[in-house]
Amino acid sequence: MSQQHDTMMDPRVEDLLERAGSKFSLVTLGAMRARQINAYFGQLGEGLGAMIPPQVTSVARKPLSIAFEEIAADKIVAHVIDPDAEAGADSAE
Repeated sequence: MSQQHDTMMDPRVEDLLERAGSKFSLVTLGAMRARQINAYFGQLGEGLGAMIPPQVTSVARKPLSIAFEEIAADKIVAHVIDPDAEAGADSAE
């Protein structure tokens, strides 16, 4: 029987792990999206509009928290790239 502990983090890490598949995938996906969100907020005043805005409404101010909320809402999904299939496509060209 596993114990449930109340945490301050919302969404819970266990829920995020179910969506990402592994800890490494979760960290990589969250970090990449947090960088994109940070870049979006950085260029906001310049009027470029090249970055994708946050996909969820959030009260969080930190880009990583917003990224985790997007992952929990299934707005951001990790795609696994098969290196063998990619290598075969490169050699066919």
